[in-house]
Amino acid sequence: MSEATKVQAAYGAEQIQVLEGLEPVRKRPGMYIGTTGPRGLHHLVYEVVDNSVDEALAGHCTDIAVSLNADGSCTVTDNGRGIPTDVHPRTGKSALETVLTVLHAGGKFGAGGYKVSGGLHGVGVSVVNALSEWVEVTVHRQDQVHRQRFERGAPIGSLASEPDASGRTGTSVRFKPDIEIFSIGIEFDYQTLSARLRELAYLNGGVRIVFRDERPSAQGADGQAHEEVYHYEGGIKEYVAYMNAEKDPLHPEIIYVNAEKDGVQVEAALQWCVDAYSDSILGFANNIRTIDGGTHIEGLKTVLTRTLNTFAKKRGKRKEADSNLAGENIREGLTAVLSVKVPEPEFEGQTKTKLGNTEVRGIVDSLVGESLSQYLEFNPSVIDMILEKAIQAFNAAEAARRARELVRRKSVLESSTLPGKLADCSSRDPSESEIYIVEGDSAGGSAKQGRDRRFQAILPLRGKILNIEKTDDAKIYKNTEIQALITGLGLGIKGEEFNESALRYHRIVIMTDADVDGAHIRTLLLTFFYRYQRSLLEGGYIYIACPPLYKVERGKNHAYCYNEQDLKKTLDAFPEKANYTIQRFKGLGEMMPKQLWETTMDPATRTMKRVEIEDAAEADRIFTILMGDKVAPRRAFIETHSAELDFAQLDI
Repeated sequence: MSEATKVQAAYGAEQIQVLEGLEPVRKRPGMYIGTTGPRGLHHLVYEVVDNSVDEALAGHCTDIAVSLNADGSCTVTDNGRGIPTDVHPRTGKSALETVLTVLHAGGKFGAGGYKVSGGLHGVGVSVVNALSEWVEVTVHRQDQVHRQRFERGAPIGSLASEPDASGRTGTSVRFKPDIEIFSIGIEFDYQTLSARLRELAYLNGGVRIVFRDERPSAQGADGQAHEEVYHYEGGIKEYVAYMNAEKDPLHPEIIYVNAEKDGVQVEAALQWCVDAYSDSILGFANNIRTIDGGTHIEGLKTVLTRTLNTFAKKRGKRKEADSNLAGENIREGLTAVLSVKVPEPEFEGQTKTKLGNTEVRGIVDSLVGESLSQYLEFNPSVIDMILEKAIQAFNAAEAARRARELVRRKSVLESSTLPGKLADCSSRDPSESEIYIVEGDSAGGSAKQGRDRRFQAILPLRGKILNIEKTDDAKIYKNTEIQALITGLGLGIKGEEFNESALRYHRIVIMTDADVDGAHIRTLLLTFFYRYQRSLLEGGYIYIACPPLYKVERGKNHAYCYNEQDLKKTLDAFPEKANYTIQRFKGLGEMMPKQLWETTMDPATRTMKRVEIEDAAEADRIFTILMGDKVAPRRAFIETHSAELDFAQLDI
């Protein structure tokens, strides 16, 4: 009998693996938190915080405290009702232990616990328990304090209770992620968490969130922990004001909508700005950022287009025979935050990036349309300014139509329309193809000679590309370097829905020199991608190449160093007064093609950073500060952050 036959013969019921309790989570953590990388690690904090926010949505919580502790754990405390601790009728265990150890156990499935909720799948805190080295839960409820500890998902002892005279209510969850699961490390990033906590405070006006970092590295000169408080009575109106702080608003008052229909609550804040040529719309459903949009965003875009076109005719800005203003014309310069609270939301998967409820589209359309029309009727000067900007955008788009048509993606038979400077790859499969955007012919020459022609394309750019943060569409499409980018990558037209099938490469790599000019060009390119086609960044298509800064040679051996720490480690490994030479690479053109391939372009040895947008609002604000017209905010930003930089190694 062959080995294969033996294996088949042995396949019976005993080979069927049954995972019980929280075993599936530890076996396949990616199914529950998306990844065991940094994003999944921080997702644990979000899951616990979301439970506290759900208490706030239900009207039972006003204060939430999040603390990063010195031992690497995180504590989330609220003043809500406290997780129930009485015996659950089905499990025979306390409700607390049930919630912590049973998947899909929670107060968010029936109609009694929560009206609306972000933690819809009921896997939140139990998944945190499963993926943590240990969890300690403390509940203050009904004049009792209850405590229980869990280790890697398993309860350690039973629920301990004692009288509590403090009169407090609420839940405190302290957990330490399991290094066996998160092998990349379990250190939380303060900026990543602060962005989400600030966002939650904006979305839930009145809720006070205190964020403390008690780790030794975060303590000030006085030995005190770093602490920030997020508390915004104005809610999403303050969010829009924060996003537009460095812009010139077209109208000072933020248009605000807050209404409810058929159990769906719709809250929207809108403000147009003079000095912006694209829109920035953030959508949320039950406090969850819907980066892929959904029916609520569709409803908002539809009602904006219809309402403003109606007013354009009513105010005499457009004649009856004139064509309507397009949606992208109307939304040019718009900053908007749309937050909906839906009792029974339908999300696409556990990642919850797109809202699918069809009824929400009409509800948003109806409620926003009614409130917006009423506001504009009583504020004719505001609608006139918005329409003037929209008409200017429409005229600019018409003037640029011919140029725009040139950048539409051609078929393979018409490949001659691709930019002449592009050294394309032989593969026609975008999923395996990548393009390196480099500065100048010198770097382009090394890259072209060193690449793998089968799947790597090279696009050299001449000089610094246009800063599209302060450029209208007509100038964008007339610019040679911008046209080369749009045509070479297959990006289509600004404002159109992202079409992945038109994208010619699924890895777009920015490869610039390690000097000030290189950093500036990299920033200009990132600004272009963010403003022209943000979906490229949100979809993870943009990468930053990491070429080495140094080559250290000793005898016949050599090593490449990618930062100062690498260099120090390499030199420290040498015997004392050993002979060696150090070469500093200031430009990619200084590297031989073989060197560039070995260090920066070979998939087996290279290091690349994928560009991600964890906080779209903060990214929008930073791009405005760094690339906008106003000098004062940029100077203040540089002065504020210069203390964080080490100028000892700066090349001048």
